[in-house]
Amino acid sequence: MKRRYPLRLYLAGALAARAGDEMSGPALLLAGFTAAGSSGDASSLLAGITASAAVGGPVLGVLLDRAARPGRPLAVALMLYAAGLGAVLATLGRLPFAVTVLIAVCTGLLGPALSGGWTAQLPQVVAGDRLPRANALDAMTFGVAGLVGPALAGGAAELLGGPPAVVIAAGLIGVALPAAWLLPAAPGRADRPTPGPGPRSGRVVRLPPVCGEIAAGARAIVQRPLLARATLSSVVCCVAQGMLTACTAPIGEHTLGGAGRGAMLLFLAAVSALAANAVLVRFPRRAEPATIIRAGALVQAAALALAASLRPGPLIVAALLLGAGEGPLLTALFAVRHREAPNRLRGQIFTTGASLKITGFALGAWAAGPLAARSLPGTLLLAASLSALGALAMTRGGHGAPGFTEPDPGGRP
Repeated sequence: MKRRYPLRLYLAGALAARAGDEMSGPALLLAGFTAAGSSGDASSLLAGITASAAVGGPVLGVLLDRAARPGRPLAVALMLYAAGLGAVLATLGRLPFAVTVLIAVCTGLLGPALSGGWTAQLPQVVAGDRLPRANALDAMTFGVAGLVGPALAGGAAELLGGPPAVVIAAGLIGVALPAAWLLPAAPGRADRPTPGPGPRSGRVVRLPPVCGEIAAGARAIVQRPLLARATLSSVVCCVAQGMLTACTAPIGEHTLGGAGRGAMLLFLAAVSALAANAVLVRFPRRAEPATIIRAGALVQAAALALAASLRPGPLIVAALLLGAGEGPLLTALFAVRHREAPNRLRGQIFTTGASLKITGFALGAWAAGPLAARSLPGTLLLAASLSALGALAMTRGGHGAPGFTEPDPGGRP
């Protein structure tokens, strides 16, 4: 009898990969600063490994959707991502810095595998009434990784230095490989047509070109109102979150007694997000996902507006509010994708969504730098306005179809 793939193995693999990913960013910054002696060069490494996600996500999604065993290409992507981190470290200070940044850009193409690539496989692990709870647990792995990854990076860099911290991050991603490789097969994909004679017509049946499949995934997002609005709302909120992240150092310097103390706000937000998602695990069906996304965006907008006061007490409350909105929003976003995504395009929709969010976050962080230098409160209020726009994106289009039935894997969406 075939053994069932346990949910705990899925969660352990996702947590290890995502903790390694969260650790890799700060570790690369520290290693780059140590080798190059320039904060600008160090930040360009982080920008390089995140900016290319928008290109890599859709292509990676096509590969996952084409595979009868999507865990296999997912494991290969994780292995190459870990190897890319090692290559960045190996060339840092030994080859021209532009070469190292190029390697970081190529590595970043695989970044969505650690987020959307994993989550897209959840319906193969659990189904039916168990999926909402499993979805909330999956979203919680992002919060745990957001807490553990940077802490591990800082501790490892303090004890061993920046380069060993990168090695540990790559090792954590490597630990997730068996969990990815053993993921169950996607129903129906083993019989998907491949190049060769058709069973009746004798004609050659070819898989659609990659560009055509990417276009099909994009159309599926745009043509499903709830999915389109949820995607837009989450990306806009990620731009706002990127702006806040870029503001944490000046907030810490201005209000909390040191630039490094601004990171405490992100820590508090991550703790609050975990707590809020723990409530969703206990009560997974209390509200429609669209309602949760809209409320989460509004809560984040209120938190960012409160943070603009730049006073210690309101800043702490703002960080807790931010997490209380961000955590459930992520869980609800995953629920919408699981509900609305056609099975044959599920990987593309999840990885494309992840790549758009990563890119939105990077764009927000990039834009906030010069803006914060002019007006820190103004930058935070702008971020609050963006989160409010994210909530506005969910004010129309309804709640989706609660009785949504997954289409035939080989059929049209």
